[in-house]
Amino acid sequence: MGFQTLSLKGRALRLLAGREHSRAELERKLAAHETEPGELARALDELQAKGFISEQRVVESVVHRRAARLGTGRVKQELQAKGVSPEAMADALDALRRTEVERAREVWRRKFGEPAADATGRARQMRFLASRGFGTEAIRRVVSGADD
Repeated sequence: MGFQTLSLKGRALRLLAGREHSRAELERKLAAHETEPGELARALDELQAKGFISEQRVVESVVHRRAARLGTGRVKQELQAKGVSPEAMADALDALRRTEVERAREVWRRKFGEPAADATGRARQMRFLASRGFGTEAIRRVVSGADD
């Protein structure tokens, strides 16, 4: 049985087998395969009731995969893009904020390893960390070498 002949529920399960997906992601990916109105919503309701779709697992998955390399801002962006509710991501983002400086320091250490020699170098290091989604206070503390 090919992917073309799978039911919506089968397609959703195949996607979920690869990684956690939020309900919004599944709706976006499977909308084109819906043959009658409401069919997709019913299939996703059933999968959610059985525990196959879990916002909390999506949050945990993204945090686990991305937190070591990205700041809280970028992780939040990814979760929002996946359609995760603010309530579901609140605790995870709070925990990430508490470890922001340590995570930023580790990313900085792997990329640069030593303080910049001049203002241009410091600005480059700061831009790099900002592009990874780290907050300005964490960036300032890491690049200035505070509390090393």
